[in-house]
Amino acid sequence: MTESTSDTQPISAEDKKRLRHCLDALDDRKAENLKVLDVRGQSSVTDYLILATGNSNPHLRALRVAAERAFSETGDDVIGVDNVPESGWLVVDAYDIMVHLFTAEVRGNYRLETLWRDAIEVEV
Repeated sequence: MTESTSDTQPISAEDKKRLRHCLDALDDRKAENLKVLDVRGQSSVTDYLILATGNSNPHLRALRVAAERAFSETGDDVIGVDNVPESGWLVVDAYDIMVHLFTAEVRGNYRLETLWRDAIEVEV
């Protein structure tokens, strides 16, 4: 993970560790097209967005469980989960890290990378 910055703020070692732990958990469950966007200074809701693609709704649920478990293991509280069955888009909110899990079709429709095009992509 590179030392990306947002508004000239380096990513703290603790944030890198938390992001890496969640990414590893998602990767272990075969998430595809993993991206981390640094939205500090652009979002009043969160600091980092993790975007990942799953190949089916059951796969998305497995990825959600993996993300929740990863946050639990790092001592982060999950403050919300948007878990609408069969929607193709699940969200796990751990306050300053928000995970968006999509099917490929839904990710293509919403294109959060385009919406947050001014965000700095953190290399993973």
